[in-house]
Amino acid sequence: MTGLVLRGVGAGYPGAFSVRGVDADVPVGGWLIIIGPNGAGKSTLLKALAGLLPHGGEIRVKGRLLRDLSARERARKIGYAPQVPQLPEGLSVADYVLLGRTPHLGLLAKESRRDMRLVTDVLHRLDLGALAARPLHTLSGGERQRALLARVLAQQPGVLLLDEPTTGLDIGHAQELLDLVDRLRREDATTVVATLHDLTFAAQYADRLLLLNGGTVVASGTPSQVVNPDTMREHYAAQVEVLTTGGGEIVVAPTRTPRET
Repeated sequence: MTGLVLRGVGAGYPGAFSVRGVDADVPVGGWLIIIGPNGAGKSTLLKALAGLLPHGGEIRVKGRLLRDLSARERARKIGYAPQVPQLPEGLSVADYVLLGRTPHLGLLAKESRRDMRLVTDVLHRLDLGALAARPLHTLSGGERQRALLARVLAQQPGVLLLDEPTTGLDIGHAQELLDLVDRLRREDATTVVATLHDLTFAAQYADRLLLLNGGTVVASGTPSQVVNPDTMREHYAAQVEVLTTGGGEIVVAPTRTPRET
């Protein structure tokens, strides 16, 4: 089953789409990572998938056209984690995660015991249980990213959109977060679409990569098909060596331009 389908998708603002002609199929439980140089249109495309920016073409979520979904239906089906979240003042971690249940509540309805159990379960799965009562502003960068992910997961979305989820994290916390997303999407059959600057992480975690440059798709396929020295030189203006570890993982290593003597 396909979780997300894009056909001829343009995104941005009416009359001035900065992203054009994007096609993609992401199966249920699949992970598509969008890469590309700065200004390529990665975040713009992700916001359009979340219904936050106008789009042209077709975006289908499990067969339903995105433009046919109400705001509440979108919030139930799609979870979006922005690159720089605006965390509300004065909330504890548990209260913040509980906001993820809002799309499932009726008008003026209060959270049920089921909602509270679900939030407790999400906090446990993301190793946030001990921090449930902590104010958001006291969290470290990695803890904040996990709290944001927990709020989105509390929505129980079928599609999870992550815009640069490792921003501001050191390599250990970044790897920890991506491992967590990988485990959760396998356990819950959640379709994941993310943007990442780190090409090694992108190649190691994605099922498929979509390379944008200048608002158009210039390469797509498996990591081994997309990440190679020629593509990186052409679209990133970067000299790199692409290595494959004994475990089959791809590593992108920059190479220095030889100095003239």
